[in-house]
Amino acid sequence: MGDGAQSSADEIVTAGFVVIGDEILSGRTKDRNIGYLADFLTAHGIDLAEVRIVPDETSRIVEAVRDLSARYTHVFTSGGIGPTHDDITADAIAEAFGVGIDFHPEAVAMLSKRYGNADLTQARMRMARIPDGATLIPNSVSQAPGFTIGNVNVMAGVPSVFEAMLEALAGQLKHGTKVISRTIEAGMAEGRVADDLRRIQNDHTDVSIGSYPQFDGKNFTTQLVVRSRNEGQLDLVVTEIETALERLRAEA
Repeated sequence: MGDGAQSSADEIVTAGFVVIGDEILSGRTKDRNIGYLADFLTAHGIDLAEVRIVPDETSRIVEAVRDLSARYTHVFTSGGIGPTHDDITADAIAEAFGVGIDFHPEAVAMLSKRYGNADLTQARMRMARIPDGATLIPNSVSQAPGFTIGNVNVMAGVPSVFEAMLEALAGQLKHGTKVISRTIEAGMAEGRVADDLRRIQNDHTDVSIGSYPQFDGKNFTTQLVVRSRNEGQLDLVVTEIETALERLRAEA
């Protein structure tokens, strides 16, 4: 995996994700790509800032892609680039960018190698239709490529293929400074620590403090997750939280 293009130290690199498909919205298919993408981007210092799930409707895909493309450094999409009549993503992306779409010679060659000329049906050839100006994203699983146009990376919905395409993209993406996180088990209900967390958060706006209540069947407890790109600030906030927790335990 390549190192990718690094951002400047103070630049936040962001991403949006458009999940495309009626089957996701109906519940027939359970999405697995959102969590995988979030983990992948976090590991590369990229903040996944927004996810939209849209139906197989051209206007909705165009709207979401245009909006997220204008907001974020990177945009990823999943779904709708297969061989069937309802796989409309490639055409929608072409419309979103105001460009034409046609058979891409390299994509045709990939599919010819995969299926052979005898089995390269008209339906399968649909997967070689790529918007003008786009570059291909290799697919080591089934050969049918995804593509990148502008800051939008268009990939398959099948998790194994989606993941393979992400790996192929890793070296080309602009990366940011990675977020460091620490986890603290508070050992008490969320309400007891809430005031201290609010005070500490207000004093350290460049650090994120997440509070996650849990129930073990008998008692409510709280897991705290502290995140920052600045390790010194992170350590300072962790120390303040632990000090507050020690005081609260002594007061119990």
